[in-house]
Formats: sequence, C-alpha cells, structure tokens
Amino acid sequence: MGVFDDLVTEFARLPGIGRKTAQRLAYHLAQQPGDRLARLAQALLGVAERIRPCQECGNLSETERCDICLDPRRDGSLLCVVEEPSGVMLLERAGEYRGRYHVLGGRLDPLAGVGPDALRLESLVARVAAGAVREVILATNPSMEGEVTATFVQQLLADRGIRVTRLARGLPVGGDLEYVDGVTLAHALSARQEVG
Repeated sequence: MGVFDDLVTEFARLPGIGRKTAQRLAYHLAQQPGDRLARLAQALLGVAERIRPCQECGNLSETERCDICLDPRRDGSLLCVVEEPSGVMLLERAGEYRGRYHVLGGRLDPLAGVGPDALRLESLVARVAAGAVREVILATNPSMEGEVTATFVQQLLADRGIRVTRLARGLPVGGDLEYVDGVTLAHALSARQEVG
C-alpha cells in the first residue's frame, strides 16, 4: 500500500466520508502545491497539539476553559446538554442561545457498548449540584440513541429541583409531509399547538 492509498484510508475513517469521497479528497490534495499541503499538515498538527476538551463543559478549546465558559455575559443558569462539540457549534451558529453548554462526549448506545460510564454524566450532575443551574436543556440528536440518552439524563436530574426541557421537534419549515419520517411526524402531532 502506497502513500496515496494510506491517505485514502485515513480520509475514509472520518465520519460521513465514504471510500469514493476519500479518493476524491486524496486526488484533490495530490494536485495541490506543496506549500498548501504544508499549511494543511501544520493545521492538523496544531489540532493534535493544542485542541483539548474544556475542563468545565467538554467543548473543544485551546485553553483549559473555552471562550463560552469564560464569557461573563453568558447565562450560567441555563445549561444546554449536547452529545458532541459539533452540537455547540450548530447551536451557536443559530445565534439564539445565550446560556452555557455541557458536552456529553457521545450518546448511550448499548449495542455498541457505550454505557453511562463512557459519558460525562458525573460532571453534569456536579455542575447542577453546585446550585447555579435552574434549567437543563436536552439537545441530543433525535435518533433512538439520542432519545435514550435524553431520557437517561432527565431521570438522572429528576430530583434536583431544576427544570429539564427538551428541544422542540417537528416538521421543518418548507418541508413536505411526503418526505417526513414517521418518528418526526409522530413528535409533530404530539406537540401540536392551538391556532387562532
């Protein structure tokens, strides 16, 4: 196996990248000038050397605490629980949430051997027990594993005297009922609202 095949193999290990996409990426890089490849290699090394989980929330950071945890303008009484750091990025891009985050580092998946001990649940309970949090917003993915994780966290926090909420789910704006899956449609029906 040569250098090119090694690169394709490494790209194919990334989430959402299949073998064909990995090959396209490798062909693209093979045609780039050396200085551009050096900048990419340097950026990858920088991630390996400097990026780590925030000690408070688990988000990715170059410092012990991330910018969100250090920001005094954020509402420390609101805590949004997400599966991965990518969830923080997506919610921040929406620009509506001004609280803080807690990254679980995955989701419960008994079939894959991921149990509660593999997630950052103890630190979540400790943050809630510290007393500043009044609401935990569960923002796990709407998959079966995400739902199981949200239910587990909800039960874990049930007797803590705080409000535990879940992101609303339902039909996308501009969507067509013909293309909506059954679980989403069921959630939309059960969360229907009064009009008029």
